Amino acid sequence: MLFNLRILLNKSALRHSHNCVVRNFRCGQPLQNKVQLKGRDLLTLKNFTGEEIKYILWLSADLKFRIKQKGEYLPLLQGKSLGMIFEKRSTRTRLSTETGFALLGGHPCFLTTQDIHLGVNESLKDTARVLSSMTDAVLARVYKQSDLYHPIQILADYLTLQEHYGALKGLTLSWIGDGNNILHSIMMSAAKFGMHLQVATPKGYEPDPSITKLAEQYAKENGTKLSLTNDPLEAARGGNVLITDTWISMGQEEEKKKRLQAFQGYQVTMKTAEVAASDWTFLHCLPRKPEEVDDEVFYSPQSLVFPEAENRKWTIMAVMVSLLTDYSPQLQKPKF
Repeated sequence: MLFNLRILLNKSALRHSHNCVVRNFRCGQPLQNKVQLKGRDLLTLKNFTGEEIKYILWLSADLKFRIKQKGEYLPLLQGKSLGMIFEKRSTRTRLSTETGFALLGGHPCFLTTQDIHLGVNESLKDTARVLSSMTDAVLARVYKQSDLYHPIQILADYLTLQEHYGALKGLTLSWIGDGNNILHSIMMSAAKFGMHLQVATPKGYEPDPSITKLAEQYAKENGTKLSLTNDPLEAARGGNVLITDTWISMGQEEEKKKRLQAFQGYQVTMKTAEVAASDWTFLHCLPRKPEEVDDEVFYSPQSLVFPEAENRKWTIMAVMVSLLTDYSPQLQKPKF
C-alpha cells in the first residue's frame, strides 16, 4: 500500500546517468558487487543487505564531502519532483528532505492534511495513481501505519558513528528505552555491520517478538551478540554507544502517565556512562525530553546528537539519489 510507508516509495521509470568531474580528492574504487538500488523502495532496512546499506552510507559521505566541504553544485535530481505527505509533524524529516532534495536540483512539494485527505474525499488507490503520474518519488509520514520501522534515522546514526569512530565493525550499541521503531531498525541492521547490540526495555515495552527473532538470526549469521534485558545498567555495560529515544511518541499522549511510571530508572545519566566503554558516545534522534537523558550527558562532549541530526540531511539525500539515479560515489569508500 502506497501510504503504509515510513519513508520513500520510488515511482521513477526514468533512466538518468551523471558523469561528474572530480578534482582534488581520491576517486572511489569500482563497486565489486555492482550495488544497484535504482527503482527500489525504502520501507525497512530488513530488505537491504549489509553491502547495500554500506553503499548508501558511502554515497552519504560522498555527497557531504563534495557539497559541504568542496562547495560543489551537484544537480543530480534536476527535473525530478518529490511528493512529501505529512500527517505527523516533523522538524528533521521535513527539513532534511525538503532542503536536501532542492539542493540536488529537484522540486519537493510539501503536502499536509489540509492539502491532501488520504482516503477521505478520494480513494487511496486514486490518490496513489495521481501522485505517481506527477512525481518521481513519494515520502509519506502518516498515522495509519504499523510504524514498525524508521530506516532513515538509523542511516543518519550509522553515518555519525562511522565519522566518529572511523569504522562500525565491533562496536557495541546499548539501547536504553522503548522497544519502538527506532530500535526495530537498529535490530534489522546492526549485525550486518558486525555491531553488537545490548537492549534494555521496561517490562511490557519490549521490541516486537517477530523482529527479535529475525534479529537473533542476523546475529547468528554475522557472529555478533544480541542481548535483551530489563536492566538499563546491564545493557549499558561495556557499550560504545548509548542510545535512547522519546518514551512518548506522537499518538501515545494518553499513555503518558503510565509510560513515565514504567520508565522510571531508564534516564541516561553519567552514572549510566560509568559502566560503558571508555570511548562512549551518546545518540538521540530528537526531540529530547529531560526525563530520557539529563543535561550533563545530552550536552557533553560525548554527545553526538547534533551531528546526528545534520546527517539526516546527507543520508536522505543519498537515499534519493540511489533510488532515482545511476550516480556512483566519487569519494574513496569509507571503512565500515
